Amino acid sequence: MLRRILPSCVAVAECRGDAPEAALYPEEAALISTAAEARRREFTTVRHCARRAMRELGLRAAPVLPSRHGAPRWPDQVVGSLTHCPGYRGGALARSRDITLLGIDAEPHRPLPDGVLDAIALPGERRLVRARLARRGEVCWDRLLFSAKESVYKAWNPYTGQRLEFEDASIAFDPDAGTFTAHLLAPRPRLPAGAPPAPDLLEGRWLVREDVVLTAIAVPAPR
Repeated sequence: MLRRILPSCVAVAECRGDAPEAALYPEEAALISTAAEARRREFTTVRHCARRAMRELGLRAAPVLPSRHGAPRWPDQVVGSLTHCPGYRGGALARSRDITLLGIDAEPHRPLPDGVLDAIALPGERRLVRARLARRGEVCWDRLLFSAKESVYKAWNPYTGQRLEFEDASIAFDPDAGTFTAHLLAPRPRLPAGAPPAPDLLEGRWLVREDVVLTAIAVPAPR
């Protein structure tokens, strides 16, 4: 599923359930020593996916530990993103010479709980979502919007260090092409000298398959 919405230079791995062969490094296991069993399983399997993607890139398998803001830390010159939801776990990694920003998100394909759309959507987004739900109800557009905003954050935060709120990105979907655009509304962060500037617009792709909503953003590196 991820392969359908990400460039070929991105290594991907996914599981529809928990992998019985998945295992954690000791430093990873310490992070969830008191977690419930379901949380331990999803945490373990999504790292199993990450290590499969590492090997596809020609890297040695390594622990995946959180950064200061909670996003996964990757080997030097690598960007990546992880996601999980009931029945799905996935990972995507790329060389930073190929991809500058990378974010993926998976959500169950069902409507958001009452009140959540109002909390995460800008007024124009709410109008469009409700209009699409009325006309094309085969897609849970509210859940898709939530997922797209999660992918924006996962792509943006590791590159810029900036923490976004839901109202800091305005999302527009192309319902036929399976694409979306995200206009960043937050002030532009200051980046290290020599780093490519953070874009004003992120472009992504989306897919609904087998009761899962997937969104992905992959910004090519400057040439």
